[in-house]
Amino acid sequence: MGRSSRRRPRLLLIAAFYPPSRSSGVFRPLAMANHLVEAGWDVTVATLPEEFFEEICPPRDDTLLAAVDPRIRVLRVPMSTMHLETDVSRLGGLRANFPAVYSKVLPTLTHLDRYTPWLTRLLPALMRDQLARRHDVVVATGNPWTSFAAAAALHRATGIPYVLDFRDSWTLNQFTQEPAYPEGHHAFSWESFLLGRAAAITLVNAPMRQWYAERYPHLAERMHVLENGYDADLLTTSTVRRPDPEQPLRFGYVGTLTPQYDNEAFWHGWQLASGVPELAGACADLYGHLGFFAGQTPRYGLPDPPLTGVTHRGPVPKTELAAVYRDLDVLLFLVPNSPYVTSGKTYEYMATGKPILAVCRTDSAAWGPLSGYPLTVPVAELSAPAVRDALVEVAGLARRATKVEYDDAVEYARRFDRQRLLPAFEDVLRRIATS
Repeated sequence: MGRSSRRRPRLLLIAAFYPPSRSSGVFRPLAMANHLVEAGWDVTVATLPEEFFEEICPPRDDTLLAAVDPRIRVLRVPMSTMHLETDVSRLGGLRANFPAVYSKVLPTLTHLDRYTPWLTRLLPALMRDQLARRHDVVVATGNPWTSFAAAAALHRATGIPYVLDFRDSWTLNQFTQEPAYPEGHHAFSWESFLLGRAAAITLVNAPMRQWYAERYPHLAERMHVLENGYDADLLTTSTVRRPDPEQPLRFGYVGTLTPQYDNEAFWHGWQLASGVPELAGACADLYGHLGFFAGQTPRYGLPDPPLTGVTHRGPVPKTELAAVYRDLDVLLFLVPNSPYVTSGKTYEYMATGKPILAVCRTDSAAWGPLSGYPLTVPVAELSAPAVRDALVEVAGLARRATKVEYDDAVEYARRFDRQRLLPAFEDVLRRIATS
């Protein structure tokens, strides 16, 4: 009889990014923990302190704290952040006074990634917690890959099985489809070592699973696809709204804009379409951060020079997203073309029931789920004329779409509700916990 047969199974989730972080990596572990505690697990989440998301990786989104199930036990473990500090007055004596020495020490401090120093406090905290609570299984979500190393170290010390959850790839550059590190880099050996001892491995889409299965064929049976999906509880307001026939169309993008988004051709196409009657007076509102970290001010993904009618509205709290989506007529899906990048926005966009202009190739991972969505218009190629034509087509679709078509779109999207995707993952965890 397994360890979990006489009590609720206990799970430790190592997730550096967790509320109140505003990172896109928050929502997967947030949904995991909430689902598992609702399904009868005792869940502990090991994460960074709230102050980290104020001082090092701001801004924080306190509205997300309310989304954490109160039954979840949150263990906040601090990390030395001297190497991440940008305020000169807070650099610390070694870094401020001996920069040459510090530059030689830094590679050791960041051996795995920027979060390697977290291990010095995280591992003792996890050991104490494991001895006190006897968790049945550990799930570590990455990046950072330091979380993976912590799970493996805990396994080696106590025997507790661990599951590695890849939100991104480690040794593959998902955007260029090339190795993320030079040949012989220690990341390859670390990845092989940590995967080899994992009880299970989850990846966000089938192409990513295939890449890892081909790289580690002896581990293929342990690999599972767990798509990102969307969080229905954070879209509680109905977003379906027919465009006002007396008003110009309002297009919108919601998400972080980063250097991977090269939208120059799209904005040239937008300019071409501005003279077309179907888009007369149309505007494009962009919601989200520019870059992942504070202090990143380049106009990632925005038109340069600025265009009339195109406005960057800045970030919006997750709890206010439904209202933002409700007031948009067409969603602009701007995503890097890659066979490995799906993007969490793929699922959230579909959940709104809105027409979507898909600015991605049909061989990209994002096109997989979008291809079955009834209100999708793809851009034939990333050129200004093709963008113009697609904008005209999606404008017409937005104007003429019926309630039945909107309902069909919402129904199709429901298959990607995280609460429908996570039960299979829980089954895997239960088998591991009771073996």
